[in-house]
Amino acid sequence: MNTSAWPLWLTIIYLVIDLTVRVVAVIVVPRNRKPTSAMAWLLAIFFIPVIGVLLFLLIGNPKLPRARRRKQERINAYIAEAASFLNFGTLRPDAPDWFPPLVAMNKHLGALPLSGDNGVHLISDYQESLDAMAAEIRTAQDYVHVEFYILQSDESTDNFFRALEEVAARGIPVRVLLDYWANRWKPRYRETLRRLEAMGADWHLMLPVQPLRRHIQRPDLRNHRKLLVIDGRSGFLGSQNVTDSSYNLPKNIRQGLHWIDLMVRVDGPVVSSLNAVFLSDYYAETDRVPEGIHISRVEPGTGDLDCQIVPSGPGFEAENNLRLFLALLYAANDKIMIVSPYFVPDEALLLAVTAAVDRGVKVELFVSEQGDQAMVYHAQRSYYEALLRAGVRIWLYPKPYILHTKSLTIDDQVAVIGSSNMDMRSFGLNLEVSMLVRGEEFVDEMRVVEDEYRTLSRELTLDEWMQQPLRSTVLDNLARLTSALQ
Repeated sequence: MNTSAWPLWLTIIYLVIDLTVRVVAVIVVPRNRKPTSAMAWLLAIFFIPVIGVLLFLLIGNPKLPRARRRKQERINAYIAEAASFLNFGTLRPDAPDWFPPLVAMNKHLGALPLSGDNGVHLISDYQESLDAMAAEIRTAQDYVHVEFYILQSDESTDNFFRALEEVAARGIPVRVLLDYWANRWKPRYRETLRRLEAMGADWHLMLPVQPLRRHIQRPDLRNHRKLLVIDGRSGFLGSQNVTDSSYNLPKNIRQGLHWIDLMVRVDGPVVSSLNAVFLSDYYAETDRVPEGIHISRVEPGTGDLDCQIVPSGPGFEAENNLRLFLALLYAANDKIMIVSPYFVPDEALLLAVTAAVDRGVKVELFVSEQGDQAMVYHAQRSYYEALLRAGVRIWLYPKPYILHTKSLTIDDQVAVIGSSNMDMRSFGLNLEVSMLVRGEEFVDEMRVVEDEYRTLSRELTLDEWMQQPLRSTVLDNLARLTSALQ
């Protein structure tokens, strides 16, 4: 800014304010913040001070309001107390030495225990998963709990909504949670709410930003979870939203874009933990817990898998999902398979992945050739060279499909599946839910899906990557810097 034409007194005031802002920023910004995030914020404040300060005041705090976090603490305490009376089934013998400490860490951070005797089955076809959820809903006798980031009534999801209507018509409670921002500006939003209202569903928006109703919080926080619970005996979770595979967006339809997702059906004691996640979010939005619902109710499962639900997000003090991923990456001895539509690692995650290769572990990363979010797409691309040079094999799922699955498999023993991407938004800004599964038979199912992804994808080579235009490199690095602003 040119201050040469200003009066001396105005110039002095400007310089004092500018210096004060910079000093305060150096003191305040790095506190309780990752070094990369702190550096990005300081650069923004120093080089574009007015915009940088305004953005920091608006979205600089990655946590939910204090009252909301206190609710989460009360929820964790309740879950821990209730869980002390549960029968968790029989755990599988001969767990690797690193597994019990990992489970203990997850329980400490998210309050949910490991349970045995669970059935877990993959559903990799998009429409098949919607219809499977509809079929399970129709078996409800006590209640149906629905929680999805995006929930839209359309031709693809009509069977799902008809199942809810049939259950509600029988007088069975149907409770529905959907994210505010993810749905508010999407097609069919009002039609969906009218349909929920007409069936008599007890529905609520998650993380609404409605100042006139005293709902005020950071506007870019999202509840990204996808889960369904029926009677506390069966459930679903994974990466898929309840919407058409094009998301009904005109730009997606014009490009022919379709999402590829992976869901799992679960039964057994782990369903109680999944239900606890729903009830915690329901309580956070309504300040009440439904009567007659007890997470201590445990149904026998149809399988022999050890499972642990790991909730994460800005309601917790730690980044539960990131710590889970890091622990698994360092525990791997043979191979690591990562599927993530948005892979934007922080320094710790990037180091864990590349260090695994240095230890002789085979590491493969499955991502989409085409991105649906420009900023995240370019930020992800900025890491390709480092990954390829380290020896990570990168597979590009062909356009016009968006590989939206979020999974991690370690050796032939353990897998994680859920809603969490491996990016800084999922680690710091989104409420997510992941499930840790131990059992070779489930990992075998995951390997079949991974092999299918590999067959349909093409491998990106370092030589090919180094031929990209300079313009793309600049965009990628700028996107990486922007993604660090948390």
